[in-house]
Amino acid sequence: MVSRPLVLAGTADGAREFPFGRRRGDVEARLVPRLPDLDELDLDRPTVVLLDRGLMRSVADAPERAERLARVAALVACGAPGEDEPAADLPLHLVCAFVPGDASERTTALALQGAVRHALALCAERAARAEEARRRAELAELTDVGAALATQHDLLALLELILTQARRFTNGDAASLYLLERADGAESRLRFKLSQNFSRPALALGEFTLPVDHSSLAGYVASTGEVVAVPDVYRLADGSAFTQNRTFDERFGYRTRSVLVLPLQTHQGTVVGVLQLINRKRDPHALLGNADDVAREVLPFDRRSIELVSALAAQAAVAIENRILSDSIERLFESFVSAAVTAIETRDPCTFGHSERVATLAVGLAEALERHGTGPYAGTRFSRMQLRELRYAALLHDFGKVSVPEEVLGKATKLYPADLERVGYRFALARQAALLEFERGRADLLAAHGSAGTSDAIARLEHARERRLGTLEKLRLAVEAANEPTAQPTAMTEPLAALELERFVDADGREHRLVTDAELALLRIERGTFSAGERAAFQAHVAHTQRFLSVIPWTPELRSVPEIAYAHHEKLNGVGYPRGLRGDAIPLQARILTIADIYDALTATDRVYKKAMPHEQAARILCAEAAAGELDADLVHAFVEARVWAVAEPTPVLTCGS
Repeated sequence: MVSRPLVLAGTADGAREFPFGRRRGDVEARLVPRLPDLDELDLDRPTVVLLDRGLMRSVADAPERAERLARVAALVACGAPGEDEPAADLPLHLVCAFVPGDASERTTALALQGAVRHALALCAERAARAEEARRRAELAELTDVGAALATQHDLLALLELILTQARRFTNGDAASLYLLERADGAESRLRFKLSQNFSRPALALGEFTLPVDHSSLAGYVASTGEVVAVPDVYRLADGSAFTQNRTFDERFGYRTRSVLVLPLQTHQGTVVGVLQLINRKRDPHALLGNADDVAREVLPFDRRSIELVSALAAQAAVAIENRILSDSIERLFESFVSAAVTAIETRDPCTFGHSERVATLAVGLAEALERHGTGPYAGTRFSRMQLRELRYAALLHDFGKVSVPEEVLGKATKLYPADLERVGYRFALARQAALLEFERGRADLLAAHGSAGTSDAIARLEHARERRLGTLEKLRLAVEAANEPTAQPTAMTEPLAALELERFVDADGREHRLVTDAELALLRIERGTFSAGERAAFQAHVAHTQRFLSVIPWTPELRSVPEIAYAHHEKLNGVGYPRGLRGDAIPLQARILTIADIYDALTATDRVYKKAMPHEQAARILCAEAAAGELDADLVHAFVEARVWAVAEPTPVLTCGS
């Protein structure tokens, strides 16, 4: 509604009898002693300033003020009696009309009506510019909100953001959000996920579901895809297509009045949820404590509110759909990772649970750096995606073991069980050969000399037999001892050297070695159970892991997973494998993974080839490897200080200085 025009004049003569061609009450006239400043005017009201003799002097004295005034008001130059043209010093670009001093009433009325129209046009231009600025600000705000929605990875945080922005756009007192659940072979339902209520901030509502039908406003909107705006839901028209449930109001003493309910609908027309806004307020900070507050403060949702929230709802629908899809993909990938880990552990049962434990330890160490990091890692903080990247690398770091021969993976001793069994057969044959040799010798003595005078000779044969059987048993025990990965190489040197010379003759008179050169080479392994070839086959699992992980189309945030897993057996001083990387060439996440992998291997209770090590001893070994330059000392310090192992088992451990 346009306000009544205002006419400002410097003298009573200037404003008294100007004919505007309308009723006098249609125009308000005021006297002013000088040109007004802009802050003295109502810029939404059409204003005409009559530049009579008094105000013309103000134009000369304050030209800048006149310039500013001409942008918001219509300036009309008024000539003195006898003047039929503007004064020579009047800036003509400032005025929209000139009224000669002796102009007729009709000429004056036409000039002033034109001035009023000019003033109205100036108001309309300002309103249009203000509306344009408001629309531009709203568009920029919607763009910012859209960007925020697109970058929010947590679904509940995303829903919270949607409700907050929707309430802010509309001055809504409360809002709630429902997501549509579609199930194969079952009716779709709306699941209440989240609400906000400015006047009842402490409300905590649990999730529940609604049918997608006309028994509720949300169900109606979900089923029809319509936008519903109701000025007062307690006064629905008879025969309304939907109903309003007052249970919430009755339970919490609230009064729902104006409501705006919109479908969260993608550009493809898919409804993913419903957004409900309640009680648009004059003052966004007003509390609706009772019915009087509601009557005084609550307004219907207007066209602008509907337009803004509709645009927000479209963006929100896409963001929710993308988040749900992303969550689904993440769950699918988690299932894939779980299946991959199961495949690894099925082939290598002695390391069951290793990958999961290493992932837990690695993430725990990464998180601990923020509190316990020292040196270059003081205050180091990993993002949510960086922790996920580390976790995936830890879970899959041993996947390449699927390409390692099964007998190598499960090799708990230096000789394979079948090889040890063959060695055992040879010892049994050697014992039988010793017994057979004794019996033959005794038979020969008895055949040649009878029983008389042979007792001493037979006693010597018996002594030789027992000595031989004792030697064989000692050598057999030496083989069993050397076969264990814990055997001390120096302690086994002499028995193994003796085995090189040992032979036995079978029943057919053929000579055989008790232990072959190949078997002796395995028994002489100084560390672990692998031969050089087996160790190479086993260590190749790292390269197999890298090749496998490299073909997965990782997202940009997870692109380092293959490299982290690839470097988990590297050591800072270059003695690791497969590439012999040194120092900073090894990624930080890989250094973390290395510590977690070693610690779990030392303390695991499921290794058939060794006993589980106490936490104190495992910590000392980590510290010793750090002191030797193999592990990152600052990371080991953080691992020990933060008691990262306590995630799985809260057992005290010594510090590196112990």
